[in-house]
Amino acid sequence: MDADRGSPYVRRRDIEAGAVDEVSDEDAFDIPPKNAPVERLQRWRQAALVLNASRRFRYTLDLKKEEEREEIRRKIRAHAQVIRAAFLFKAAGEGKFPGDFVFNEAGVQASPGTSGGTVAVPVGDYGIAAELLTSMTRDQDISALQGYGGVKGLSNMLKTNIDKGIGGDDAELHSRRDAFGANTYPRRKRRSFWMFVWDAWQDKTLIILMVAAVVSLVLGIKTEGLKEGWYDGGSILLAVIIVVVVTASSDYKQSLQFQTLNEEKQNIHLEVIRGGRRVEVSIFDLVVGDVVPLNIGDQVPADGILINGHSLSIDESSMTGESKIVRKDQKAPFLMSGCKVADGYGSMLVTAVGINTEWGLLMATISEDNGEETPLQVRLNGVATLIGQVGLLVAFAVLFVLWTRFFSGHTENPDGTVQFKPGKTSAKTAFNGAIKFFTVAVTIVVVAVPEGLPLAVTLTLAYSMKKMMADKALVRRLSACETMGSATTICSDKTGTLTMNQMTVTEAHVGGVRLDTSHGVKQVSSILTSLLIEGIALNTTGSVFEPESGGVSEITGSPTEKAILSWGCQLGMKFVEIRSKIAVLSVFPFNSEKKRGGVAVQSMSEVHVHWKGAAELILASCTSWLDADGLPQELTSDKVDEFKKSIETMAAGSLRCVAFAYRRYDPVDNPSQEIREGSDLPEDKLTLLGIVGIKDPCRDGVKEAVEICIKAGVKVRMVTGDNLQTAKAIAMECGILDPNSSVAEPTIIEGKTFRAYSEKLREEVAEQISVMGRSSPNDKLLLVQALRKRGHVVAVTGDGTNDAPALHEADIGLSMGIQGTEVAKESSDIIILDDNFASVVKVVRWGRSVYANIQKFIQFQLTVNVAALIINVVAAISAGEVPLNAVQLLWVNLIMDTLGALALATEPPTDQLMKRSPVGRKEPLITNIMWRNLIIQALYQVIILLVLNFSGKSILHLKHETRVHADKVKNTFIFNTFVLCQIFNEFNARKPDEKNVFAGMTKNRLFMGIVGITTILQILIIEFLGKFTSTVRLNWKMWLVSVAIASVRYVLLLIFLTFRQS
Repeated sequence: MDADRGSPYVRRRDIEAGAVDEVSDEDAFDIPPKNAPVERLQRWRQAALVLNASRRFRYTLDLKKEEEREEIRRKIRAHAQVIRAAFLFKAAGEGKFPGDFVFNEAGVQASPGTSGGTVAVPVGDYGIAAELLTSMTRDQDISALQGYGGVKGLSNMLKTNIDKGIGGDDAELHSRRDAFGANTYPRRKRRSFWMFVWDAWQDKTLIILMVAAVVSLVLGIKTEGLKEGWYDGGSILLAVIIVVVVTASSDYKQSLQFQTLNEEKQNIHLEVIRGGRRVEVSIFDLVVGDVVPLNIGDQVPADGILINGHSLSIDESSMTGESKIVRKDQKAPFLMSGCKVADGYGSMLVTAVGINTEWGLLMATISEDNGEETPLQVRLNGVATLIGQVGLLVAFAVLFVLWTRFFSGHTENPDGTVQFKPGKTSAKTAFNGAIKFFTVAVTIVVVAVPEGLPLAVTLTLAYSMKKMMADKALVRRLSACETMGSATTICSDKTGTLTMNQMTVTEAHVGGVRLDTSHGVKQVSSILTSLLIEGIALNTTGSVFEPESGGVSEITGSPTEKAILSWGCQLGMKFVEIRSKIAVLSVFPFNSEKKRGGVAVQSMSEVHVHWKGAAELILASCTSWLDADGLPQELTSDKVDEFKKSIETMAAGSLRCVAFAYRRYDPVDNPSQEIREGSDLPEDKLTLLGIVGIKDPCRDGVKEAVEICIKAGVKVRMVTGDNLQTAKAIAMECGILDPNSSVAEPTIIEGKTFRAYSEKLREEVAEQISVMGRSSPNDKLLLVQALRKRGHVVAVTGDGTNDAPALHEADIGLSMGIQGTEVAKESSDIIILDDNFASVVKVVRWGRSVYANIQKFIQFQLTVNVAALIINVVAAISAGEVPLNAVQLLWVNLIMDTLGALALATEPPTDQLMKRSPVGRKEPLITNIMWRNLIIQALYQVIILLVLNFSGKSILHLKHETRVHADKVKNTFIFNTFVLCQIFNEFNARKPDEKNVFAGMTKNRLFMGIVGITTILQILIIEFLGKFTSTVRLNWKMWLVSVAIASVRYVLLLIFLTFRQS
C-alpha cells in the first residue's frame, strides 16, 4: 500500500476531497493550486509549445522520475518487511530466549547469542558496533535487545545515562560520529554552471540559428574571403553564445537559491537531553546515544529504542505504507526514523542515524530535488504557447514573402542591384542569400516564442522565497506564494500568533482565596499546597532542570506548561524529587478536543488522579472543592457561581484560565492495579484544587498588521481554544473587534454552537464570524470548508497535530515554526518562523508582489513581441527586407527575456499593494489596464518605427548620402530607437497604473543595474561593434532624437492617465 494513502496527516488530492476550486476540463493550462492530478499535469505539457524542454520543465515535477521514486520506495519497504519476517521466522525456529545471553561486568556480551550469532565486540570507547545496532533496529530484533540487557544494558554500552543523556561536549560528539556515523545522508551533487549552459544550448531555434550561422560563415569565407566573409555568420554565433551564457548564469543563480531553501526545509530543530538539561539542536547534529523526548506531532529524528512512554502511538505509514497507528511500549520498543508521533509522549535512545536508518537509506536513494509547477506558471505556459503559435505563423509568412521576392528578382542589394537573377546568380550566392533570410525568420521565432515567460514565475518565486526567509517565512510549496496574493480571509490562532507566547501566572484562586502570586501560598494549608504541587509536577510534559550549583532553574515545555511550572516553583515545588518518589500509573495526554489532560499516580498508599485544563470544563466535572484548610467542601450552586464569576473576571482581563482538580482512588474499592497504562481515567466527581489566570500579552505590531489586512480587503478571524471572554478581550486588543461597538453571536461564537449548525447555515454564519472561542481543530476545519464554499480564498494558521486537516483543506496552510509540530509543518504550505501574525501579513504582501511582478513582465514582454512582429512582417511584405537583422533581434530577445525578467520580476513589494483588493481566483492575467498600456506602447512603437522605415531617409536628412550609407544609418537609428523604447518601457512596466513610474526605483538595485548595463551595452554596440551588428555610428543629434522618441511614450501615458482620472 502507498504511504501517501496510509498516513492520516498526508494531504489528499483536492479534487478527490471535493475541493471547491476544481478546474475546468476545457482549459489545459488551468490546474488546482494543490495536488494536481497527474492527468492534468501531463495534459498541459502536451499542449504547450516548447522550444527548450530541458529549461522550460526544469522546475516542474518530473513525472517519470516521480514514478521511479515511488517504485524505489515500495521496494525498500517490501525489503524491510521481508527481512523482519524472515528473521522472526528464523528466531522462532532456533528458540532463542533472553536467558541465552551472558554479559560481563563491563556490560559487553561475553558469548554468542544474538540473532546473527555475532558477539557485541567493543568498538573504540563503546561496547557495541554500529553494524549490530543497525541490524537490531532495522530488523526490530527484540531478542537481541533483551540479550544486550534491554534499553538499560544498551545505554551502558553506549555510555549514556537514560535520565541525563550524554555529556554533549564537542569531543564526545566527534567520537560518537566517528564510531556510529552522522545523521546525514549522501545528496546529489549540485548541478554545475556548465550543466546550465548545456541546458540553454538545447533551445531548438538557437540550434537552427547556429547551424545556419555556420553555413553562412563557410559560404561567406568562400565568397568574400576570411577577412570580410566571417562577419555575418560569426556575428550570429557570437550573439547566440552571449544569449546562452547570460541565460545559464541567470538559471544557475536561481538554482542556488532553491537549493539553499530546500536545505533549510530539511533542517528540523528538536530537543535532546544532554547533561541533564533539554537543549535544542539541529536534526543533523543528533548522534547515537542521544536521549530524545518525543511529544505528539514530533517526527522521530533517528532510529531508536523506547526508554519510557505514556500512551505513545506512532504513525509508521511513511515507512511501512500501512495506515495503522502502532502503539509503542516495552514489548514493541523500536522506533523508525521519519515516522510521526500520533499520540502520547515519551523518550527514546538513539541507536542508528543517517544512512544506517531505513529513512536515511530511502532519502539517499531518492534524494533528487522534487520540482513543482504552480498554477501561474502553467497559465503562463498557455500564454507563451498562444503567442508562440502566432509568432510561428508570422515567421513562416515573413520567410515565404522574403524567399518569394528574392527568387523572383524583387530583392535589391544596398547599391540598387538585384540580388538574384535566374540563370545568372551562382548557386553559392543564391544559397547564401536564402540562408540570410532563413536566419531572420528563425530569429523572429526566437523573439516571438517567449520561452522566458513561464520561467519568470520561477525567477520571481526564487527571489521572493529568499526575501521571505528574511521576513521569517519559509515556503514549503511554491504555489502558496501565488495563492497568498489572492487570500480574502485569514483564520488565525490566538496563542503565540496574535500574542507573544510568553505566559506568566498573574492571578490564582486556591482554597477559595485569591492569592498574590508573588508571595506563594502562605494563606492555605500544606495539604492543599502539596496536592497542587503534585498535580503540577506530574501532570505535565515539561521539565525543570535544577543546577547542582544552585542557580536559577531552567524550565522547558510549552509556554502554558512553563508558566504553570514556574508558578509551581514559586510554591516550593521540588520537581525532580517529586517525580522520583511518586510513580506514574497512567497518562491521558492533553487533548485539544476535550481541552484537558490527566495523570494517575501512586502517592504513598493512595492513588490520585490529577486533571488540568480549561477552567469552566474542569469546574463542570467537580462535585467538591478544598478550602484554605485543606478540607473538602461540597460544591454548591452558589459556590459554582462564585468560581464562574472569578473565571469570567480573569477572562475579561484577557487571562487564560486553567483549573486543577484531583480525585482520590480508594485502594479498597478501586485497587490501583485497575489503573494501568492505557486505561481510561475517571473524569467525574473531581475535587477542585485551584484556578489560575495566565497572562499572554499581545504582540507588538499586531494591531497595525490587522489594520493593514482590513485595508487590503482581507478579513482576519480569530480561532482559539480559549473561552469567549478571553478571546473577546484579546480580539479587541488586536483590532479584530471594535472596542466601541457591541458584539453578539454570530460575530463571536463558540465552537460547539457553530458545530451544531446545519451545513447550509454554517456557510451563512461563517461570513459573519470574527471570533470563535472554545473551538476544536474540527471546528476550525468546518469553518475553513464553509468559507471556501462561499468563494473565499482562505489562509489558516495552525501549530498542533490536530490542525493538520484544516491546514490541508485551506488554500494556504501556515504552520508555526517555533511551537508547531512536525505534523503541522508537513501539512502546511508556508512555515512562519517567528510565529508572529505580522509575518503572516508580510507573506500576503509577497504573494501580491509575485502576481504583480509577473504582470509587469507580461506587459513588458508582450509589448516587445507585438511591436517586433508587426514591424518585421509589414516591412518584409511591403519592402522585401526587415529593419532588424538576426543579431539585433537576438540582442532585443536578451533584453526582453532574461534581462527584462531579472529587472521586473525582482521588484520588492510596496505599500500600494496592500491598498488593493485581493486578486480574484480566476482574474485574467492581462487586465484592462495592462491591455491599455500594451496597446498604447506597441502602437506608438509600430507607428514611429514604420514611419522611420519608409520615410527615415528624408526625416533624418539622409537624401544626400549614398544609398548604402543612408540605409545603414536609417536601420541603425531604427534599431537604436527600438532598443531605447524597450528600456523606457521597463520603467513604464514597473507601475502600470501609476503616474510616477520612477517612485521607489532606487530601492531595487538590480533593476537600476540591469537598466544601466543594457544602456551601456547598447552604446557600445552602436559605437564600437558595428561590424558584428551591421550598424554604423550615430552622431549626438541622432542619439538625442532616439532618446526623445523613446521617452515621449512616457509623456503620452502620463497624459492618458491624467485625462482618465479627470
